[in-house]
Amino acid sequence: MSALARRIQDLLARELPVPTAPAPGEVSLRAVGVSVDRGRRRVLESVSLDVRTGEVLALVGPNGAGKSTLLAALAGDQAVVAGTVELDGRPLSEWTGTDMAQRRAVLPQQHTVGFSFTARQVVQMGRAPWTRTVRRDEDDDAVREAMATCDVDRFADRPFAALSGGERSRVALARVLAQRTGTLLLDEPTAALDLGHQEAVMGLARERARAGAAVVVVLHDLALAAAYADTVAVLEAGRLAVHGSPAEVLTETLLTRVYGHPVEVLAHPETGAQLVLPRRGGG
Repeated sequence: MSALARRIQDLLARELPVPTAPAPGEVSLRAVGVSVDRGRRRVLESVSLDVRTGEVLALVGPNGAGKSTLLAALAGDQAVVAGTVELDGRPLSEWTGTDMAQRRAVLPQQHTVGFSFTARQVVQMGRAPWTRTVRRDEDDDAVREAMATCDVDRFADRPFAALSGGERSRVALARVLAQRTGTLLLDEPTAALDLGHQEAVMGLARERARAGAAVVVVLHDLALAAAYADTVAVLEAGRLAVHGSPAEVLTETLLTRVYGHPVEVLAHPETGAQLVLPRRGGG
């Protein structure tokens, strides 16, 4: 074996370092003046936002407001034309793909797989970033735990493409959880789910945040944002309209203006929890 071949073999066998977990309350992701164009159209304009560990941040707003575009920019999956995105204090351009995959996991809106992988194999894909690290020893436990958490054990051996939309969504979320990163970016994770699984997913997001993760979730359901988010960012026509706690942000005046439809914000008669509803019947 040549010296070069031995050198390559040694490099491939060497374990890679793993990132340390961020401290509670630290900024995991930061967008500074981020703008995005689609063709000749500006779809995101000068958005600045901090994502902190220990919190669920909900991105809300009407269709076309820029929610998914902002999430993709935070993930490094969408090029920006102005501004910067930082992950763990460094610009995304300074991280490799593996570096980013060890620090943040992304759940996109669309869940497509090009080959006939089973549900279990799709979840196992979440462990790929840890292949050459000491954390590869967690693979079996991580996959087993994620599948149980997302209630997908019973169809683990079925082809992913044969699953219903809701089942695919839950398998895709299990892949994200199996990745075991400090930051989770979830794009409409409740969209294809029934009521019970919607609550389960958002409860899980809150649990992960309480355990120290930073969670960003794109939501259309304002009631879910009010119930589960620590902070809410309202996007309007590609700009950040307001950012703060649900009580500060989800007001009748603001939501009625942003959504172009009358909105009621009520207190639950028993728990006092914030309820956000469209105003119906002309009342």
